[in-house]
Amino acid sequence: MIKYIYDWTMNLASHRRSLPTLAGISFLESSIFPIPPDIMLIPMVLANRQKAWKIAFVCTAASVIGGVLGYSIGYFFHKEVGAPLLEMYNYNEKFSAFTTMHNEWGFWVVLFAGLTPFPYKVITIFSGFASLDLIIFVIASFIARGLRFFLIAGLLWKYGSSIRAFIEAKLGLTFLVFFLLLIASFLTIKTFL
Repeated sequence: MIKYIYDWTMNLASHRRSLPTLAGISFLESSIFPIPPDIMLIPMVLANRQKAWKIAFVCTAASVIGGVLGYSIGYFFHKEVGAPLLEMYNYNEKFSAFTTMHNEWGFWVVLFAGLTPFPYKVITIFSGFASLDLIIFVIASFIARGLRFFLIAGLLWKYGSSIRAFIEAKLGLTFLVFFLLLIASFLTIKTFL
């Protein structure tokens, strides 16, 4: 099953509409979509290493623009959605303390979330809830998402054939590690929120 999904993803990665699809996934992942764009970025670069930098740029730009959508969701719907939920769960004090800390360390929080498997959408929406300065948010997002996607693209560009051979030889292990990182990210969210 995993081999079938991998082969399907590799074929999709070399499709002529893969770049707009990657942009759409990157955009949506930053605000509402649960699947990270790496799942498409990696096979796209492996399928066409000459376009690694273009692929990373599209992924970064779409992710940051999607992050602004996530920020807007948090900022504009806080009163309608966020505040009633916080009150219902009696989290107003915790939220206030966390907001103060988030605004003080916001650049670093966004940078951390943008670089790691931690769901970026959580930070984009929360940054809007907390009214983190939008310019700080965008700068930190560009740095974090750019570092992450260009680092992945750069490694695949340089070591693509050997990385691809490793991924294909250890496909089950690769997916297991990826999903463990994803689960750890969700557990981290649950612990801190």
